Amino acid sequence: MELLNFESLPLPEPLLKGIRDAEFKTCTPIQSKSLPITLSKKDLAGQAQTGTGKTAAFLITLFTRLLENKPDPAEKGKEGPRALVLAPTRELARQIEKDALVLGKHCGFKTACIIGGVDYEKQRNQIKAGVDVLIATPGRLIDFYKQRFFSLKRIEVLVVDEADRMFDMGFIVDLRFLFRSCSPYNKRQTMLFSATLNYRVMELCYEHMNNPTKVVIEPEKAVVDEIKQSLFHVGQHEKFNLLLGLLKKEEGKKVLIFCNTKVEAEQLEWKLNHNGYNSGQISGDLHQKARIKVLEDFQKGDLYILIATDVASRGLHVDDITHVINYDLPQDAEDYVHRIGRTARAGKKGTAITLCCEDFAQHLERVEVYLKKKIPVAWAEEELYLDEKPGTPPPRKRRRTSPPKAKTSSGNRPRNGKGPQRRRPPTRARSTS
Repeated sequence: MELLNFESLPLPEPLLKGIRDAEFKTCTPIQSKSLPITLSKKDLAGQAQTGTGKTAAFLITLFTRLLENKPDPAEKGKEGPRALVLAPTRELARQIEKDALVLGKHCGFKTACIIGGVDYEKQRNQIKAGVDVLIATPGRLIDFYKQRFFSLKRIEVLVVDEADRMFDMGFIVDLRFLFRSCSPYNKRQTMLFSATLNYRVMELCYEHMNNPTKVVIEPEKAVVDEIKQSLFHVGQHEKFNLLLGLLKKEEGKKVLIFCNTKVEAEQLEWKLNHNGYNSGQISGDLHQKARIKVLEDFQKGDLYILIATDVASRGLHVDDITHVINYDLPQDAEDYVHRIGRTARAGKKGTAITLCCEDFAQHLERVEVYLKKKIPVAWAEEELYLDEKPGTPPPRKRRRTSPPKAKTSSGNRPRNGKGPQRRRPPTRARSTS
């Protein structure tokens, strides 16, 4: 298909300045297909992987709509955003905010990012001060909304990003609640993007959108051709030894390693640091401030290796990642595409290496069927397995999910960690008559 040029599109000058600041010139396939539709104020359901430029596609439409629609003077002073962007993860929401601040720099709109794990009062004050564009994860947004800090009835543009991930993470009830809380479907423009437009996603579109136009960028076209893929068959007991050899051989500038579980990510972080590699990890158990710090260090190059679970496979935009290593083969075929898509961005070359052990080998066929091709198999020579430095990772700290219960007035204490004792009913005094 013929790719469009941003300068040829009917965009307001303040927005074009932001596009030039971002050094965007030629549209990507999803932008070339979707922008002519969305700029004509039609609803859209788009299928595209992360890293294909869909964030810029919906932000450009969003800012154009807000610039063209002058607010009614009677609406001035009413609390509530004019545009709402929903994302499934904190990392993705923060990345959308960064892109919005660049593209909308000259548009004069107030933008806020509302996510869990960060200062509650600061976010509340930010909303109360007034905001035009609200970017949020569902949980924290609903928390504020139910306290009536703002209204969603002024929404002119509603965007749902990574809709399939919303289903996977159990946000669908929250999502439907927010759809119903916003302005009517025929009074706003709605854009939904997803890695797959499956039955569940399309049902949501037809229920809450105004006859959306469907745009599909095929998954195989979304995978960057410049990524050199390889797969090593290795036993679980030798995986770390092979990883050490690959890190020494490849000498990447920035390396992103994916694990399937939080426990594996934490243990791998300790083992890599113990063996002399400057590493950090992000997973669901890591506090939001710590996650932000780790990501910033990796972005700046102060951290050589970032270890992540799939919480980071979508919405993680870090420049110059040269290598993605799947320490664990993902169980979901789509996650494989999202993971390796973190490298070879903006036309650069990248390397994706997968270690396939007996624990996850059953998922390989599913991944290759999704890719419609085999991942090239590489065989490791004996010298590629390096000995690790002896040592044992410290025991994993249990995350406290709720504060400890205070003592009851009767002095009951937890019994063997199994919860409070059941309080006995008071005994009646015997009659002395």
